Amino acid sequence: MIWQQLQSLAGSYPLALRGLGVTVVLSLISLVLGTLLGFGLGILRTGGNRLISSVIGAWVDLIRGTPFLVQIFLIFFILPELGIELDAFTAGIIALTNLAACFICEIVAAGIRSVPTGQVEAALASGLSRWQRMRQVVLPQAMRIVLPPLVGQYVLLIKDSSVVSAIGLTDLTRVGWLVVQRVPNGLLVFFLIGLGYFIVCYPLIMLARRLEQRMGAAHGEVQL
Repeated sequence: MIWQQLQSLAGSYPLALRGLGVTVVLSLISLVLGTLLGFGLGILRTGGNRLISSVIGAWVDLIRGTPFLVQIFLIFFILPELGIELDAFTAGIIALTNLAACFICEIVAAGIRSVPTGQVEAALASGLSRWQRMRQVVLPQAMRIVLPPLVGQYVLLIKDSSVVSAIGLTDLTRVGWLVVQRVPNGLLVFFLIGLGYFIVCYPLIMLARRLEQRMGAAHGEVQL
């Protein structure tokens, strides 16, 4: 019985490979766009303009405080009623990019705030412009704090990408639901689907762990 199920699963290998490809491409595009947008929002969030900071903070709180499934449903089902037609892939990218940007915004803002005030004041006294201070003084120091949680957020985003299966996009999770209709062994099917996500995420998990260790070692050297 198990052997027959494994044979059936082997026949679904091309479909699973396509689903894995969709997941990787969707995640990669969203990670790049979300990182760029998140860094921009994080810099604006700490730029000193209270109105801009408040608006960004309210949007970040809204996105972080509502289920991602609801967000993607709103984008995919409600926007067409407003005349904005989106396919499932585009809707998935928009939803994931927005989600990533909001979390990365808070990570970047926390990193910028962690830079000692004296460093910023010294850069100001040196005659550097705001952008020069940010680029030459603040961001290089903030990145040491930002990198480990940033990579960890990438792992979470890849796992969150499974939600796009709810709007019909044939990603890795959607492939699992399709295969389980032919192979009546949900445990085996979704174990393999989970293994696929783990293979994609594991290098990032190890990278985050190494960055945390290096950060800890560097902090210990400073303390000495």
